[in-house]
Amino acid sequence: MSDSSSYSPPKVWRWEEASGGTFASINRPIAGATHEKALPVGKHPLQLYSLATPNGVKVTVMLEELLARGFSGAEYDAWLIRITGGDQFGSGFVEINPNSKIPALVDHSVSPPRRVFESGSILFYLAEKFGAFLPSDPDKRTQALNWLFWQMGSAPFLGGGFGHFYAYAPVKIEYAINRFAMEAKRQLDVLDRHLALHEFMAGDEYSIADMAIWPWYGGVVLNEVYGASEFLDGPSYVHLMRWANAIAERPAVKRGKMVNRTFGDLAGQLRERHDASDFELRTEDKLES
Repeated sequence: MSDSSSYSPPKVWRWEEASGGTFASINRPIAGATHEKALPVGKHPLQLYSLATPNGVKVTVMLEELLARGFSGAEYDAWLIRITGGDQFGSGFVEINPNSKIPALVDHSVSPPRRVFESGSILFYLAEKFGAFLPSDPDKRTQALNWLFWQMGSAPFLGGGFGHFYAYAPVKIEYAINRFAMEAKRQLDVLDRHLALHEFMAGDEYSIADMAIWPWYGGVVLNEVYGASEFLDGPSYVHLMRWANAIAERPAVKRGKMVNRTFGDLAGQLRERHDASDFELRTEDKLES
């Protein structure tokens, strides 16, 4: 790795060495499968292939919220995709999502089975399919979609920008951390100002916009993402904190956070979910004991 103060980009960039810090082993400049591997299929209509990153948590929270509201058709199998091991480059996963990113969903309640990828698209698909968590009022619906797409466009600056350089990059680069910390705090301020006037992102109605934003921005201010709440002065965003804490207390959110989780307290890790009873019977602490 060259000294950043003296680096001059070549005329044509070429992939000559691994780069990317924590995720260097899986970063590459080409798409497609690296190996043949079929994906398992369980008994439920919805098959989810994921990991409990913020993007993965969005979807498991949505599925658990649907089940809590009584939509039995939202029963699902959640299969673990270990991204540091390259599971997302298996042929079966690439067939569902050619972009090789979690989460990916297959809906077997229709024929032929329908693939859905990109977390925002999955949330919207499920909301439309079940007629839930997307307001029917045109103004509120538009606001929910505005904020859903805001999250999809903004989070890369928080994750691939701030999170990468603050938590994962192999060297600490002051310019990069300052640049993306500034943008992260601007985004937190956007949310804080909005939530000063609204209970939820779309007004008074909990929606897929909240489910999309909470794992990222709620996770940051609650110090569950990047360990950066103090650095970004998370508690100073009082309206955002109020909203983040309120959503964190929802039973379906607590369950959704556990699914496909491979880190933290073993009692909070349900690495695969195939039945509602798994939350009581198959968390990692119980399996290991």
